Amino acid sequence: MQILIVEDEEKIVNFLRRGLLEERYTVDIARDGEEALYKFEINEYDFILLDLMIPKVSGIAVCKKIRKTNTSIPILMLTAKDAVEDKIIGLDAGADDYMTKPFSFSELTARIRALLRRGRQADPVVLSLDTLTLDPATKTAKRNGKNIVLTAREYELLEYFMRNQKVVLTKTQILEHVWDYNYEGLSNVVETYVKYLRKKLRTNPKDKELIHTRRGSGYIFTDE
Repeated sequence: MQILIVEDEEKIVNFLRRGLLEERYTVDIARDGEEALYKFEINEYDFILLDLMIPKVSGIAVCKKIRKTNTSIPILMLTAKDAVEDKIIGLDAGADDYMTKPFSFSELTARIRALLRRGRQADPVVLSLDTLTLDPATKTAKRNGKNIVLTAREYELLEYFMRNQKVVLTKTQILEHVWDYNYEGLSNVVETYVKYLRKKLRTNPKDKELIHTRRGSGYIFTDE
Protein backbone atom coordinates (compact mmCIF):
# COMPACT_ATOMS: atom_id res chain seq x y z
CA MET A 1 0.00 0.00 0.00
CA GLN A 2 1.39 3.38 -1.00
CA ILE A 3 0.61 6.38 1.22
CA LEU A 4 1.12 10.04 0.36
CA ILE A 5 1.91 12.22 3.38
CA VAL A 6 1.22 15.91 2.80
CA GLU A 7 2.93 17.73 5.67
CA ASP A 8 5.44 20.58 5.99
CA GLU A 9 6.63 20.04 9.59
CA GLU A 10 9.86 18.04 9.31
CA LYS A 11 9.60 16.38 12.75
CA ILE A 12 6.11 15.10 12.00
CA VAL A 13 7.17 13.99 8.50
CA ASN A 14 10.06 11.94 9.93
CA PHE A 15 7.88 10.50 12.71
CA LEU A 16 5.16 9.43 10.28
CA ARG A 17 7.58 8.06 7.70
CA ARG A 18 9.46 5.90 10.20
CA GLY A 19 6.28 4.54 11.76
CA LEU A 20 4.51 3.78 8.48
CA LEU A 21 7.59 2.13 6.98
CA GLU A 22 7.74 -0.10 10.06
CA GLU A 23 4.10 -1.00 9.33
CA ARG A 24 5.30 -1.99 5.84
CA TYR A 25 3.55 0.78 3.93
CA THR A 26 5.31 2.48 1.03
CA VAL A 27 5.57 6.20 1.77
CA ASP A 28 5.82 9.32 -0.39
CA ILE A 29 6.13 12.89 0.90
CA ALA A 30 4.80 16.24 -0.33
CA ARG A 31 5.70 19.35 1.68
CA ASP A 32 3.22 21.77 0.13
CA GLY A 33 -0.07 21.74 -1.73
CA GLU A 34 1.39 22.20 -5.20
CA GLU A 35 3.76 19.27 -4.74
CA ALA A 36 0.91 17.15 -3.38
CA LEU A 37 -1.28 17.77 -6.43
CA TYR A 38 1.62 17.14 -8.80
CA LYS A 39 2.56 13.84 -7.14
CA PHE A 40 -1.08 12.75 -6.99
CA GLU A 41 -1.35 13.35 -10.74
CA ILE A 42 1.69 11.28 -11.72
CA ASN A 43 1.54 8.48 -9.10
CA GLU A 44 -0.99 5.95 -7.89
CA TYR A 45 -1.65 6.13 -4.14
CA ASP A 46 -3.84 3.99 -1.91
CA PHE A 47 -4.19 6.53 0.91
CA ILE A 48 -3.53 10.21 1.65
CA LEU A 49 -2.59 11.80 4.99
CA LEU A 50 -3.25 15.50 4.54
CA ASP A 51 -2.39 18.43 6.80
CA LEU A 52 -4.73 21.41 6.56
CA MET A 53 -2.16 24.17 7.04
CA ILE A 54 0.40 23.68 4.27
CA PRO A 55 2.16 26.20 2.01
CA LYS A 56 1.16 27.31 -1.51
CA VAL A 57 -2.18 25.47 -1.77
CA SER A 58 -4.23 24.81 1.38
CA GLY A 59 -5.14 21.32 2.54
CA ILE A 60 -8.82 22.09 1.94
CA ALA A 61 -8.15 23.15 -1.65
CA VAL A 62 -5.97 20.07 -2.24
CA CYS A 63 -8.70 17.80 -0.90
CA LYS A 64 -11.36 19.39 -3.10
CA LYS A 65 -9.20 19.10 -6.23
CA ILE A 66 -8.39 15.47 -5.56
CA ARG A 67 -12.07 14.68 -5.01
CA LYS A 68 -12.94 16.12 -8.42
CA THR A 69 -10.93 13.37 -10.11
CA ASN A 70 -10.96 10.57 -7.53
CA THR A 71 -13.93 9.93 -5.27
CA SER A 72 -12.68 6.69 -3.73
CA ILE A 73 -9.16 7.23 -2.39
CA PRO A 74 -9.26 7.49 1.44
CA ILE A 75 -8.15 10.88 2.78
CA LEU A 76 -7.39 11.43 6.47
CA MET A 77 -6.78 15.01 7.57
CA LEU A 78 -4.19 15.75 10.26
CA THR A 79 -4.24 19.22 11.76
CA ALA A 80 -3.71 21.30 14.88
CA LYS A 81 -7.15 22.83 14.38
CA ASP A 82 -9.59 21.14 16.73
CA ALA A 83 -12.69 23.32 16.47
CA VAL A 84 -15.87 21.54 15.37
CA GLU A 85 -16.26 24.06 12.55
CA ASP A 86 -12.82 23.14 11.16
CA LYS A 87 -13.69 19.44 11.24
CA ILE A 88 -16.92 20.11 9.38
CA ILE A 89 -15.07 22.14 6.72
CA GLY A 90 -12.53 19.32 6.28
CA LEU A 91 -15.15 16.59 6.01
CA ASP A 92 -17.29 18.67 3.67
CA ALA A 93 -14.24 19.19 1.45
CA GLY A 94 -14.10 15.43 0.93
CA ALA A 95 -12.01 14.02 3.78
CA ASP A 96 -13.02 10.61 5.11
CA ASP A 97 -11.67 11.18 8.61
CA TYR A 98 -10.09 13.91 10.73
CA MET A 99 -7.44 13.72 13.50
CA THR A 100 -6.03 16.55 15.55
CA LYS A 101 -2.40 17.00 16.63
CA PRO A 102 -0.92 15.69 18.83
CA PHE A 103 -2.16 12.21 18.03
CA SER A 104 -1.53 8.60 18.99
CA PHE A 105 0.31 6.72 16.26
CA SER A 106 -1.46 3.48 17.13
CA GLU A 107 -4.82 5.22 16.75
CA LEU A 108 -3.67 6.70 13.43
CA THR A 109 -2.70 3.31 12.01
CA ALA A 110 -5.98 1.82 13.26
CA ARG A 111 -7.91 4.54 11.42
CA ILE A 112 -5.84 3.98 8.28
CA ARG A 113 -6.67 0.26 8.35
CA ALA A 114 -10.35 1.00 8.95
CA LEU A 115 -10.55 3.46 6.04
CA LEU A 116 -8.72 1.06 3.73
CA ARG A 117 -11.16 -1.71 4.66
CA ARG A 118 -14.13 0.57 4.17
CA GLY A 119 -12.98 1.78 0.77
CA ARG A 120 -11.92 -1.60 -0.56
CA GLN A 121 -14.54 -2.71 -3.08
CA ALA A 122 -12.38 -5.55 -4.34
CA ASP A 123 -9.15 -7.27 -3.47
CA PRO A 124 -6.07 -5.10 -4.13
CA VAL A 125 -4.83 -5.45 -7.68
CA VAL A 126 -2.00 -7.94 -8.05
CA LEU A 127 0.99 -6.19 -9.62
CA SER A 128 2.76 -8.06 -12.40
CA LEU A 129 5.59 -7.86 -14.91
CA ASP A 130 6.78 -10.67 -17.15
CA THR A 131 6.46 -13.82 -14.97
CA LEU A 132 6.73 -11.88 -11.69
CA THR A 133 3.67 -11.12 -9.53
CA LEU A 134 3.34 -9.22 -6.28
CA ASP A 135 0.18 -9.31 -4.15
CA PRO A 136 -0.07 -6.25 -1.84
CA ALA A 137 -2.87 -7.92 0.15
CA THR A 138 -0.68 -10.80 1.30
CA LYS A 139 2.67 -9.07 0.73
CA THR A 140 3.92 -12.04 -1.27
CA ALA A 141 5.91 -12.23 -4.49
CA LYS A 142 6.15 -15.06 -7.00
CA ARG A 143 8.00 -15.68 -10.23
CA ASN A 144 7.21 -18.58 -12.50
CA GLY A 145 4.77 -19.65 -9.78
CA LYS A 146 7.56 -19.96 -7.21
CA ASN A 147 7.40 -18.03 -3.93
CA ILE A 148 10.17 -15.46 -3.41
CA VAL A 149 11.23 -15.01 0.21
CA LEU A 150 11.89 -11.32 0.86
CA THR A 151 12.92 -9.30 3.88
CA ALA A 152 10.67 -6.36 4.81
CA ARG A 153 13.03 -3.89 3.13
CA GLU A 154 13.40 -6.01 0.00
CA TYR A 155 9.61 -6.22 -0.26
CA GLU A 156 9.27 -2.42 0.07
CA LEU A 157 11.88 -1.91 -2.64
CA LEU A 158 10.20 -4.40 -4.98
CA GLU A 159 6.74 -2.89 -4.44
CA TYR A 160 8.11 0.58 -5.14
CA PHE A 161 9.68 -0.67 -8.38
CA MET A 162 6.52 -2.50 -9.43
CA ARG A 163 4.33 0.53 -8.81
CA ASN A 164 6.66 2.62 -10.93
CA GLN A 165 7.34 0.36 -13.90
CA LYS A 166 9.22 1.88 -16.86
CA VAL A 167 10.03 4.99 -14.82
CA VAL A 168 13.65 5.94 -14.09
CA LEU A 169 14.00 6.19 -10.31
CA THR A 170 16.96 8.01 -8.82
CA LYS A 171 18.82 6.69 -5.79
CA THR A 172 17.53 9.69 -3.82
CA GLN A 173 13.92 8.85 -4.70
CA ILE A 174 14.45 5.24 -3.66
CA LEU A 175 16.06 6.28 -0.35
CA GLU A 176 13.19 8.66 0.40
CA HIS A 177 10.52 6.03 -0.31
CA VAL A 178 12.08 2.85 1.03
CA TRP A 179 14.39 4.17 3.73
CA ASP A 180 14.05 7.11 6.09
CA TYR A 181 14.54 10.56 4.55
CA ASN A 182 17.42 11.22 6.97
CA TYR A 183 18.99 7.79 6.51
CA GLU A 184 22.62 7.91 7.58
CA GLY A 185 23.66 4.28 7.10
CA LEU A 186 25.72 2.77 4.32
CA SER A 187 26.12 5.11 1.34
CA ASN A 188 25.73 2.18 -1.06
CA VAL A 189 22.59 0.73 0.59
CA VAL A 190 20.49 1.13 -2.59
CA GLU A 191 23.06 -0.67 -4.75
CA THR A 192 23.36 -3.41 -2.12
CA TYR A 193 19.61 -4.07 -1.94
CA VAL A 194 19.19 -3.89 -5.71
CA LYS A 195 21.86 -6.61 -5.92
CA TYR A 196 19.98 -8.73 -3.34
CA LEU A 197 16.71 -8.25 -5.20
CA ARG A 198 18.15 -9.05 -8.62
CA LYS A 199 19.47 -12.34 -7.29
CA LYS A 200 16.16 -13.31 -5.66
CA LEU A 201 14.10 -12.41 -8.72
CA ARG A 202 16.02 -14.96 -10.81
CA THR A 203 14.14 -18.15 -9.99
CA ASN A 204 15.05 -19.59 -13.39
CA PRO A 205 18.28 -19.17 -15.44
CA LYS A 206 16.17 -18.06 -18.41
CA ASP A 207 14.38 -15.28 -16.47
CA LYS A 208 14.66 -11.78 -17.92
CA GLU A 209 16.52 -9.15 -15.94
CA LEU A 210 13.91 -6.67 -14.65
CA ILE A 211 15.99 -4.10 -12.75
CA HIS A 212 18.18 -2.12 -15.13
CA THR A 213 20.83 0.43 -14.19
CA ARG A 214 20.73 3.79 -15.93
CA ARG A 215 24.21 5.21 -15.38
CA GLY A 216 24.11 8.70 -13.94
CA SER A 217 20.34 8.48 -13.44
CA GLY A 218 19.31 5.51 -11.29
CA TYR A 219 17.27 2.38 -12.04
CA ILE A 220 14.35 1.40 -14.24
CA PHE A 221 12.08 -1.61 -13.70
CA THR A 222 11.05 -3.08 -17.03
CA ASP A 223 11.06 -6.30 -19.05
CA GLU A 224 12.07 -4.47 -22.22
